[in-house]
Amino acid sequence: MQKRIEKPAPSAILSPERSEPRVFADSAAAVAHMRALYDRNTGFLRAAFEQLAHGTPPAGRVRACYPQVSLSTDSYALIDSRLAYGHVAAPGDYTTTITRPDLFNDYLVTQIGLLIRNHGVEVTVSESDTPIPLHFAFREGAHVDGAVADAFARPLRDYFDVPALDITNDDIANGDYEPARGEPQPLAPFTAQRIDYSLHRLAHYTATSPSHFQNFVLFTNYQFYIDEFCAHARRLMAEGGGGYDAFVEPGNLITRAGDDAPTEGLASPRLPQMPAYHMTRKGHGGITMVNIGVGPSNAKTITDHIAVLRPHAWLMLGHCAGLRNSQALGDYVLAHAYVREDHVLDEDLPLSVPVPPLAEVQVALEEAVAEVTGLSGYDLKRIMRTGTVATIDNRNWELRDMRGPVKRLSQSRAIGLDMESATIAANGFRFRVPYGTLLCVSDKPLHGELKLPGMATEFYKRQVAQHLDIGIRAMEKLAGMPPERLHSRKLRSFFETAFQ
Repeated sequence: MQKRIEKPAPSAILSPERSEPRVFADSAAAVAHMRALYDRNTGFLRAAFEQLAHGTPPAGRVRACYPQVSLSTDSYALIDSRLAYGHVAAPGDYTTTITRPDLFNDYLVTQIGLLIRNHGVEVTVSESDTPIPLHFAFREGAHVDGAVADAFARPLRDYFDVPALDITNDDIANGDYEPARGEPQPLAPFTAQRIDYSLHRLAHYTATSPSHFQNFVLFTNYQFYIDEFCAHARRLMAEGGGGYDAFVEPGNLITRAGDDAPTEGLASPRLPQMPAYHMTRKGHGGITMVNIGVGPSNAKTITDHIAVLRPHAWLMLGHCAGLRNSQALGDYVLAHAYVREDHVLDEDLPLSVPVPPLAEVQVALEEAVAEVTGLSGYDLKRIMRTGTVATIDNRNWELRDMRGPVKRLSQSRAIGLDMESATIAANGFRFRVPYGTLLCVSDKPLHGELKLPGMATEFYKRQVAQHLDIGIRAMEKLAGMPPERLHSRKLRSFFETAFQ
């Protein structure tokens, strides 16, 4: 049998004509140029793939790079010391790669505008040396038949750049990134490829486009809350929107204000792992709710990805075990501290790091509880307790030797136990996303008080609607605050990126 001789992999680099760097004093113009560069370069990759799919392999390796924005300053900024972002820490050179400038248009205009204003310098937009992986060049919703790729004589990575996991990490956000001598400092907490990675995972996990995610995110561990959120959103849409523009469900199913049924999208044949629902407002000022299911792994996974969208706040609404005899089923727990026995973030955020309460979030939650329940002052303490929430990674912790866990919980002064809240708060702290937790006591395992058959249905029917109302009202209060007030300085480390 004659041995097949493979042709060597293509070695020439085929790229769009290199764009000359351009200097801007206007952030909107700078972002418009980024969009033009990004569209041209991703279009170049898609066109090359299209030719390959039709049987014409490229004559070399196809490569196009992300746009980047850079600035240089030789002096310290004279800024309002109350600002947590919008300025660099010291004189020097700074840069970040940019992806999806269409999706991040308003965010980029704001962040770059603050730098231009606070430092009195211009910014430079150019092409970086970081290749755009082919996988991230396709438009949202694109579908490539597996049979097409199977027909290629060579693997795709012989012709195109593919995601490089060795540079797709959280080193900047974790404070581990150290540029080599002469290299610029980072301007943003995430690189373009890290953002692209999360945008694709978000679409996969939630079955909605990242473009539908809003700046205020509610997480829950129960479908009951999602059902109530959907009923609330559909009622608002049918009544004219109530200040919201549309309601988006998995499958990008869109019901617009004034309609009583979806007019766009296609309902998902099955729910994804962590379905997301969005009550949208202009400028992403609405509310997203995600059913993360049970456990710290899911909680970390979804917040790892939503963080790249740079939301203004996220809150956990769910159920917990009440740990005090004085608590009753249906009482609320407002977390002001966390015991982290979830373990999923131990490598990223040491347990020695405290996760503090954020005053703006705590006040919004307490005010929302008072307004919805009609209680205030000392009377509010009858149904809500502020204290430490413990998060554990063992759902059946009660079946182990109880002496160890109970002693640790007592020493920490914990009043509630769940499997997600500390993870969500810790990842909010790590990624500089304001966070909070309001839980509802659904059982008291240390006191043998569990829900009897039939009690659960009535309990959920009564409490979920009220609990969700509180969460939505708290988010609307936070949405009414200026972002510069909400993004607290207490989330910023010694050496921070300028971008929020």
